[in-house]
Amino acid sequence: MTETTPEFDFELLRDLTETSGVPGYEDRVRELVRDVLEAETDTVETDAMGNVVGTLDGDGDYEVAVAAHMDEIGFMVKHVTEDGFLKLDALGGWDPRVLRAQRVTVHTDDGDVTGLVGSVPPHTLDEEEAAADDAVEDVVVDLGRDAETVADTVSVGDLVTMEQSTVQMGETVTGKALDDRVCVLAMLEAARRIEDPDVTIHFCATVQEEIGLRGAKALGVDVDPDLAVALDVTVASDVPGVQPDKHVTTLGEGTAIKLKDSSVVTSPKVHRRMRAVAEDEEIPHQTEVLPSGGTDTAGFQTTAGAKPVGALSVPTRYLHTVTETAHVADVDATVDLLTAFLRTETGTHDYSL
Repeated sequence: MTETTPEFDFELLRDLTETSGVPGYEDRVRELVRDVLEAETDTVETDAMGNVVGTLDGDGDYEVAVAAHMDEIGFMVKHVTEDGFLKLDALGGWDPRVLRAQRVTVHTDDGDVTGLVGSVPPHTLDEEEAAADDAVEDVVVDLGRDAETVADTVSVGDLVTMEQSTVQMGETVTGKALDDRVCVLAMLEAARRIEDPDVTIHFCATVQEEIGLRGAKALGVDVDPDLAVALDVTVASDVPGVQPDKHVTTLGEGTAIKLKDSSVVTSPKVHRRMRAVAEDEEIPHQTEVLPSGGTDTAGFQTTAGAKPVGALSVPTRYLHTVTETAHVADVDATVDLLTAFLRTETGTHDYSL
């Protein structure tokens, strides 16, 4: 059985998703992003928070910022028990139900160490224990080492990420950290495809989105664009057992043009132009109304000033797990629409209200 061949660079996506980078510690993935931006843009800068901005110079004074966040949800070690087990503090929003019996990577000063989240066998649980809700504070990581070795190896403050590979599965790609590395990929692909734009374009790989859009909020002040477009994944709950009105988006129906999430209402004239470009270029697309969840889009509407904003989203199943899943065609459509939108931005479109 053959798999769908993506137009995008799958090897780059795999590198981006399998590389670690929790909020505030995006170092490894930042180096990957910098390498691509240095080859595809005129200048590359990194700010004090770790946001990376690669700029393509345009002919005029009009500036557009495109943002996708580099950080993934993860953990920080908060305690090492006397028996050599690790207790964790969450970096980002986790559904603790998905953590049982998962492998993790603990990033220590002496190198990466594989561990696993322990799970008590159901044979030994009483009814009350079996019915209890999971909680992140109850998670215990087993390193398979004696207590003395663990104490010598791991320190409070060490970082923990999920251990998972990224693979193609039929018409989809699946793995950890598609949120939001698949959109970092889309942004980098657009940077590769655009030459001599009419406007200056800042390709911004942001940090600390998962703990409050912190990188984008700072970047919105520092870059100060005339127009901002954010990229993120969005909910695709188009699976058995979920009512259609809860699906938000559907895999395989194209890139999602955001109308709102809980952090932002996108500028009407921006999302209308996105739809017009998609229709003119015959790019598959759908609209997104996300009841909860914030994105970097809101980071460009700050106390430092209001900006017209728009957003494109990649529909993704099983968000905030190690099996996040996106359709190859939707990723391609996101790259295509972002590229077409930026190529046709002249700085003369009226986004005023």
